[in-house]
Amino acid sequence: MFQSYTATTRPEDGPPRLRALRSALQNQGVDGFIIPRADAHQGEYVAPCDERLAWLTGFTGSAGFCIVLPDRAGLFVDGRYRVQARLQCAPDFTPVNWPETKPAVWLQDALPAGGIVGFDSWLHTPDEIDALEQGLKGSGISLQRMENQIDALWADRPARPAAPARAYPEDLAGADASAKRQRLGATLCDADQRATILTQPDSICWLLNIRGGDLPRLPVMQGFAIVHDDGRVDLFAPPEKLDGVDLGSGVQLRPFEAFEPALRTLSGPVRLDKGSVPLRVLDILRDNNVPTSFMQDPCLLPKACKTQAELAGARAAHLRDGAAMVEFLCWLDAQAAKLVASRDHVLTEIDIARHLESCRHDTGALQDLSFDTIAGSGPNGAIVHYRVTEDSNRRLIPGDLMLVDSGGQYLDGTTDITRTIAIGPVGQLEAECFTRVLQGMIAISRARFPRGVAGGHLDALARYPLWLAGLDYDHGTGHGVGAFLSVHEGPQRLSRISQVPLAEGMILSNEPGYYREGAFGIRIENLVSVRMDPAPAGGDARDWLGFETLTLAPIDTRLVMTDMLSTDERAWLNHYHERVVTLLSPLLREHARSWLAAACSPV
Repeated sequence: MFQSYTATTRPEDGPPRLRALRSALQNQGVDGFIIPRADAHQGEYVAPCDERLAWLTGFTGSAGFCIVLPDRAGLFVDGRYRVQARLQCAPDFTPVNWPETKPAVWLQDALPAGGIVGFDSWLHTPDEIDALEQGLKGSGISLQRMENQIDALWADRPARPAAPARAYPEDLAGADASAKRQRLGATLCDADQRATILTQPDSICWLLNIRGGDLPRLPVMQGFAIVHDDGRVDLFAPPEKLDGVDLGSGVQLRPFEAFEPALRTLSGPVRLDKGSVPLRVLDILRDNNVPTSFMQDPCLLPKACKTQAELAGARAAHLRDGAAMVEFLCWLDAQAAKLVASRDHVLTEIDIARHLESCRHDTGALQDLSFDTIAGSGPNGAIVHYRVTEDSNRRLIPGDLMLVDSGGQYLDGTTDITRTIAIGPVGQLEAECFTRVLQGMIAISRARFPRGVAGGHLDALARYPLWLAGLDYDHGTGHGVGAFLSVHEGPQRLSRISQVPLAEGMILSNEPGYYREGAFGIRIENLVSVRMDPAPAGGDARDWLGFETLTLAPIDTRLVMTDMLSTDERAWLNHYHERVVTLLSPLLREHARSWLAAACSPV
């Protein structure tokens, strides 16, 4: 089994660690220190040895940071994690609503003029520090680069990951690594840039057609890379990880320790992504008078726009994953019926997560989960990124809503699906909220839009049915998804803050939701890919785009108030379910096939 259900942090560990950190800061002559979630590679996911924020605070969410001062410790988390932060952290850590509250504003209220706040320049981007320094202008509070203060206190810190890397098949990637490197070099030449620095593992692995095992649930190898304008790449990673991997004649493998010296030899201009490169890299280049040019990581858009081979792989992965989901949902329905019939029947969140993993494992193709399964029943479903542990494991009861957000990593694709399931009859409020979430999901699925439209233009389509009832959710409607890479991929998003135009081949999640703290959570998620979608007869002659739904699994129609659906919404749902039955039935065992036919009956 891939997933563990042991809690990795305890609230009671935080206060003594906080006291030790404050003592160390006092000895260093600074008033505060910033502890981010990030590592030196500036990706969303970090290795156990880089879980500094979790080690100090107990908070295990994938986004946030803590600012420790002599008399307070602010834990900055967004709307996805506020409930989780209160549950995981001791009262010594005060949750701060972020990004509504800016860290500079909080610091000016908490620290007098003359205060000094330290930070590790490997763990912050230039954008982050620029914004903080701008916000502190005129306050008398200053920032100071310093050695990481957590590392010296973390006595049992895990070792750095050492998993071997492997070549990724060209027939699945759809492009030769050498050709990718040459195209990237040409991009640099066109911009009069001599080199670019890559620090995010998924960009490096995509470019070189390799995969690894350095991060939980993310098949990447950690490293740094310098890409030159002639397509050559200097790759900085432990050489033993790449034993037997042919990187090609244009790639020079060098140890981690050679990265900083190599930066000092560059002539520039060097392209840097201010939103993802560590500030330490910029500092080194500036100290050595190497000219820099700030532009987006040049791998992001090509990686986001999947090749035809990657799209074919995604369809195959979702077909396989959809069959596993149906086997699981059929089992869960039988368990729910037993639970309703007899309160003596026991069904827990861990039971659900384990069985779903076993269904995916039975495909024979599962490489890993794409993230730890979110199996939240009743009030736990309102914790957006809930991770069940042996301590939090809840027994289901009749009337619960069961939210299951899960996915698999397969060689040919990465999946991510959420279904909310009724455990026996539920109340009218739950059904109304579910139907509004479904209406939003259908609106995105049916969307047609001209080229140039960004995710920020579409996000409101998913929220509008909820807004009509005065309801909303505190997360984006969708994120990009990689090809046997990160389940969270940029730059494409369905979010009110996204200005990246959507383009053919991009894969995104479509996952509106609604959460009522202490009661229930609802989310419905399919993955979609962007494709050409010509206008109907009589429409304007321009480039139109739309979505192909990749995810194949039934939506619980017992939770749908059909009288709330429009004719078009009902038609979409029935057509989707008809497609699910047609494509998945040949892959199922007889009992699951019969169950699927009933679950997908027209509404």
